[in-house]
Parts: sequence; C-alpha cells; structure tokens
Amino acid sequence: MSKDKGLVIVFTGDGKGKTSAALGMALRAAGHGMRISMVQFIKSRSDTGEAMAADLLKPAFELVTVGKGFVMGKQGAPAFPEHVQAAQHALELARLRSTSGYWDLLVLDEINNAVALGLVAINDVLDLIKSRSQKLHIVLTGRDAHRDLVALADMVTEMRAVKHPYERGIPAVKGIDF
Repeated sequence: MSKDKGLVIVFTGDGKGKTSAALGMALRAAGHGMRISMVQFIKSRSDTGEAMAADLLKPAFELVTVGKGFVMGKQGAPAFPEHVQAAQHALELARLRSTSGYWDLLVLDEINNAVALGLVAINDVLDLIKSRSQKLHIVLTGRDAHRDLVALADMVTEMRAVKHPYERGIPAVKGIDF
C-alpha cells in the first residue's frame, strides 16, 4: 500500500468508545492541519460535546448530524421510513465528501448500526469506500460491523464491554458520554 492511499478504519463492538476513538483521530488529524468531516447516521442531538467542539475547530472540522435518534423502542420516535430516509441522506452527503478531494478524513459515525438495522445497504457502503478519493482516510463506527466491511478494512478495533456505569443506574454523563 502506498503512503498516499487513505486507510479504512473500523471501530466496532458492544463496548463504549467507538465514536470517542474516531473523535480522537479527528482531533489528531486537525492538529496536523487536515480537514475532517464527520457524518452522523443515527444520532440526532446537536448539543453534544462533540458538536460544540467541532464548532470550535471550524473550518478544519465539520460535524453533520443527520440521524433521527433511536431507531426502535422509544415511544414517539420517528417511524422507520423516516430513519431510512435520513440514513440515505447521510449516505449521499458521505458520498459527496468521499469523492470531493477536499477532505482528508471522513468519519461515518454509527454507519455500522445503520447497515445492521437495514437503513443502508452494505454494498452502498463498500462502493463508497472503493470509489473515494485515493488519499481519503475513512473511519466507520458502530456496533455489528458487517463481515464484508471488516474484510475490506485496513484496521479493525473491537470495543468490548467489561463494565459500564449505566449497569448501576448511572445515566449518561455530560462531557463523558455526550
């Protein structure tokens, strides 16, 4: 592999830290003068710490939140077709960024979940990766990474849950979890 060819990196597993690991890479890349775009496929909140930090790092770092939130289980949540539409829109935004030649690092946050839930087809994700600008690094996060994505990736890290405060009834902590 040429040093001028971008890497495909996957953070997956049932443990916490997938998005945080991707954000760490984005912060490191910004420090080296690289341009980063992060497209969030499922998350819907715009008041997260990462969104506020991305605002501080503009124009080097853009964060685009396209999701509709939890896909199933919450009363009053958007209907499944709305989630599909949002994920397809996120995929189109990701495609545009992946071929533009402008970005150095593209983070597709929770895209693995979007594939596993049937919001996005794995073949569309693989095509996006294969047709990207040659130097673009892509980071894909989320549980249940598809085996074909794992096979294509240059690096795969699986986060494993060992212990989490949520198990003891401690809710998400501002600045730590969001």
